[in-house]
Amino acid sequence: METSVVIAEYNPEWPLRFQREERILREVLGGRTIAIEHIGSTSVEGLGAKPTIDIMVGVEELTEVDEWVEPLRRIGYEHVVHREFPSRRFFRKGQWRAGTDHLHIYKYRGLEWNNNILFRDYLIKHPEVRRQYDQLKKELAEKHRNDRAAYTNAKHPFITDIIEKAKRG
Repeated sequence: METSVVIAEYNPEWPLRFQREERILREVLGGRTIAIEHIGSTSVEGLGAKPTIDIMVGVEELTEVDEWVEPLRRIGYEHVVHREFPSRRFFRKGQWRAGTDHLHIYKYRGLEWNNNILFRDYLIKHPEVRRQYDQLKKELAEKHRNDRAAYTNAKHPFITDIIEKAKRG
C-alpha cells in the first residue's frame, strides 16, 4: 500500500544520508560506476521534499546493471522494473512501499542524466524558482495526498519548463 504524499521541510541531514549511502554504493559497485549524484528535492538546500533520498548512478551502458541486482539486493535495494522507463534502471531501499532511498541508474551524460542535473542545479541557482517549486509541491501534496502518481504527474509541466529554461542558459 502506498503511503500518503507528505512534504517535509528541508532537513540538513539529507545530504549526510546521501553521503553515507554513496560510500556504501561505491564499495558494492566498485569502479563500475562513472559518477554518483544526489538528485531530487532532497539535494536542494531549502527545498521541502518527501524524505526519500534520490541517488543517480551513471554508467557506460545500462546492460551493466544486470549483474548489480544481487549485490544491491544484499544491501537492501529492491530492483523495480518500470517498463515505461526503458532508459532507466530503478531500485528502492527501505521498509515502507515508497522506500527511504531511490537509486536511478542512467547512461552517463544521456538525456535523463543531463535533465536531472540541469533541474537540480537550476533550483540551486535560482532561489525564487526554488520557492515557487516548494509552494507547488506543498499544494499538490495537499490536493493529491493519497495519490502519488497524480502528485508526480501534476509536477511534470513545471519540471519540464525549468529544464527547458536551464538548457537555454
